[in-house]
Amino acid sequence: MRLRATLNALSLRLDGHERPEMLRKALAELPPLPLEVEVAGVVGQEVLEALLELGRERGLQLRPQRGEKYIPYTEVIDQTLRAGARIESPGTVVILGDVNPGAEVVAAGDIIVVGKLRGLAHAGAGGQEGAAIWAVRLEAKQIRIGQYVAQAPDGAWEARGPERARVVEGRIVLEAWGKKG
Repeated sequence: MRLRATLNALSLRLDGHERPEMLRKALAELPPLPLEVEVAGVVGQEVLEALLELGRERGLQLRPQRGEKYIPYTEVIDQTLRAGARIESPGTVVILGDVNPGAEVVAAGDIIVVGKLRGLAHAGAGGQEGAAIWAVRLEAKQIRIGQYVAQAPDGAWEARGPERARVVEGRIVLEAWGKKG
């Protein structure tokens, strides 16, 4: 369950692991704002009944599920990936080392490289456009996020420092990572 306040309502996302008493307790101490509910998992009858009861008191609006996907875990690889190595994960992947040319990392979540990324990286491989690729040195010839692909420009690399690649307005953009601006 995720709960956050918006300007005019309490936004509640149910993932299917809630219990009625959990729901009542979480909302008991909050202002009596209307509920905007998104159901992202299988929710039992008792939880729905509790939700309807709370909705009668506060107001209730159901929202369609966002495109966000559950990422099951983070996999940590504590070595450099050499050419020919391939890592595929249903979660986020953290590489403690380099990803050399000819190596591939494919993840449903984010890809974080604590080193040089020179091989292929495909974050959000299950279609999650909100995924990102983080690297201390992003030197890959090609990166992918969700359905988007970005090619590195031809020419020599200039040391830019840590960067993050993410999708913004339908294209992959690079931005400095860790610098306050």
